[in-house]
Amino acid sequence: MGGNTRDTGRSTASRLLALLGAFSSVAPVLTLSELAERSGLPIATAHRLAGELLDWGALERTADGQLQIGLRLWHTGALAPRHRNLRSVALPFMEDLYEATHENVQLAVRDGIEAVFLDKISGRRSVGTLTTVAGRLPLHATGVGKIILAFSEPELLSTVVAQGLRRCTPHTIVLPRLLCTALRRVREHHVAFSLEEMTIGASSVAAPIFGPDGGLVASLALVVRSTTGVRTLSAAVRTAALGVTRNLDAFSAGRN
Repeated sequence: MGGNTRDTGRSTASRLLALLGAFSSVAPVLTLSELAERSGLPIATAHRLAGELLDWGALERTADGQLQIGLRLWHTGALAPRHRNLRSVALPFMEDLYEATHENVQLAVRDGIEAVFLDKISGRRSVGTLTTVAGRLPLHATGVGKIILAFSEPELLSTVVAQGLRRCTPHTIVLPRLLCTALRRVREHHVAFSLEEMTIGASSVAAPIFGPDGGLVASLALVVRSTTGVRTLSAAVRTAALGVTRNLDAFSAGRN
């Protein structure tokens, strides 16, 4: 049989979105056959629609002929007002935090059951991390993710636990009761730690950023070498996050 039964009845918009959704932080560059397989489309359909996306600028070809997300789509995504405003307000505080520590500074938000990184600042002396802008990491194993779990609706934690707490390193918390205990401390102190739970040799401290309505909008973190003593940096991270929260309030008030 020459067709792909998964493609039956799908709209053109659905197919285009499936192509774009095939790319991820772990698969940012794909061949046409990989793109077709990951999107669930027949190779001929993927070829035709990829051509339209290339013409518009949503996709680009690499030097060896593979496909990646195009600059025009990146520009379009950058117009999203909520995240654009958050980044512009947070950036001065992130820069101050970096100048004070010369460590990785990261800004993350929730997307579904993952943390997505909107921005980061790193230097030559900073420890290596898995974080990339627009990249995703699990909630239970990261400092920013624990902030999101602690200050989101309880159903989010239930969903994350139901899907399984993946062991990223030997130090990852994978027992639900231990994670619940950790999250109670996060809610009490407004600080979360990940001690080599995502990457061996790296630890993080994160604090919440709240919006004008009091709801969580983002998480701000430092990621350092595990030998640095990450707990000593919690006051600096929390102060920076509070600064972003206050300025988001002022920004919102100024627009009303």
